[in-house]
Amino acid sequence: MKRYLLMTALAMMCATAHAQESTPSFSIIPEPAEVIAAEGQFAMTRETLIAVSGKEVQSSADFLVDYLERYLGYPLKTEKKTRSSNCISLVNKKSDEISGGYTLEVSANGILIEGNDAAGVFYGVQTLIQLLPTRAGVLPVLQAVKVHDYPRFAYRGMHLDVVRHYFPVSYIKKYLDYMALHKLNYFHWHLTDDQAWRIEMKSHPRLTEFGSNREGEIEGLYPGVYKELPYGGYYTQEEAKEIIKYAADRHITVIPEIDIPGHCMAVLATYPHFSTTPDEPKKAALTWGIYNKFNNVLAPTPEVFRFLKEVFSELCDLFPGQYVHVGGDECAKRWWQESEQAQRFMKEKGIKDERALQSYFIHYVQDVVNSKGKTLIGWDEILEGGIDKNCIVMNWRRVNHGVNAAKKGNRVIMTSSAYSYFNKVESRSQAEIGAGGVLPLRKVYDFQLVPEELTEEEAARIWGAQGCLWTEYIPTTWKVEFCIFPRMSALAENAWSTNGKSWENFVRKMEAQFARYDLWGARYSETFFRVNDVPRKR
Repeated sequence: MKRYLLMTALAMMCATAHAQESTPSFSIIPEPAEVIAAEGQFAMTRETLIAVSGKEVQSSADFLVDYLERYLGYPLKTEKKTRSSNCISLVNKKSDEISGGYTLEVSANGILIEGNDAAGVFYGVQTLIQLLPTRAGVLPVLQAVKVHDYPRFAYRGMHLDVVRHYFPVSYIKKYLDYMALHKLNYFHWHLTDDQAWRIEMKSHPRLTEFGSNREGEIEGLYPGVYKELPYGGYYTQEEAKEIIKYAADRHITVIPEIDIPGHCMAVLATYPHFSTTPDEPKKAALTWGIYNKFNNVLAPTPEVFRFLKEVFSELCDLFPGQYVHVGGDECAKRWWQESEQAQRFMKEKGIKDERALQSYFIHYVQDVVNSKGKTLIGWDEILEGGIDKNCIVMNWRRVNHGVNAAKKGNRVIMTSSAYSYFNKVESRSQAEIGAGGVLPLRKVYDFQLVPEELTEEEAARIWGAQGCLWTEYIPTTWKVEFCIFPRMSALAENAWSTNGKSWENFVRKMEAQFARYDLWGARYSETFFRVNDVPRKR
């Protein structure tokens, strides 16, 4: 079927080749709301000026300057003035229209990008970048065109797990650049789990002194083969601030995740007395997939709750964004069931069961986060014991959990693993190890982000979508890029595009998109060429 659709699309392209000479096609991902080709061209030169309307769009100008010089060898200058010709003008209209919306107009005289806000100017710059050559040395002669565009969803995110495998600050910045080039605007930074604690806490320095290191890990799928491999690393608060600033300059909000009350083996390796089995020795997990196999939950004790208040208060102070992720997933209830202390606590507090105890932890942390003026996000298991409507639910399991959350009145981020977990292989023919299941590019593209069973009011609670990258089997930056490309492009178009989105057109545009990956020096999966029977151009 995929091959048939592709060949049909290619046949249509050939049949309309002469028409395209007068009406050029553009390879812009994500697809804009409206693209109108015009007569004429604009030839960019080294004398072309980038004119900014104010300091709030300077970061957009800086991004464009860096891109032009780094990838195309065009070192243009920026100035806070305008002129009538040979100019790229960046203008923030500061309107009350849709945030992130913009118009881009290329004419024989120059280029004008007008954003509804500063973010809109930045996204207009990303579209301009996709009109530029995909090879250094090719003169940038741009076809005249007018683009009118705005995002479908306010939340368009990518997640990165730095716990199972650690990536340096320099690479986090590159990951953020990839997001920016796709008009994605939320970076979900998974910082703690069973295998490590990766963010410095001034209130609890032992967390990174002991919890950031592990003795080894497994090779292959669980239970795998264990090998000794001393492994560690963490981000200082100064490094976190550097990443936050870098992201903000790209109109990306960083959402930190501290996973509780399960997935806490690294915490327990540091503070064994926080466990329901305090007399048993603990260490950061040496394997993946420990759910329900090893006791990794926090005990409901006064000391633990004091710890949570201190850590989440400090986290809120460190990260200026509106949102904090509490995790809340895969919390095995058996460890509380087997704990006399946990059972006494539940009886004293009138907590009916272990699901409600999990909810008690979530509500406690939510109070801390709310007291700092921020909003809590959690994986969809936080629904199990009941949550406040102000909590945002990140739907990672079956889509029906997202539907349930929206019907209950919560905002929802759609990131169902069947459609959004890029650590899965793209094709069964791939030799590379990945998590269970297969996630083809077409499936990412076709993910129905607003389920049909929702009413109009409920559908409005679908805040957006996110791709996730869990790194149990991704130890290198090469593998990161192999997993996210080209699927990040499919995610971006699905989450952004409001009009004209079609798989056949997306396939056509991918030839230029792969050329951009090459220009960026990004590694990627070539499954697309095999599955769609497209020859790989070298």
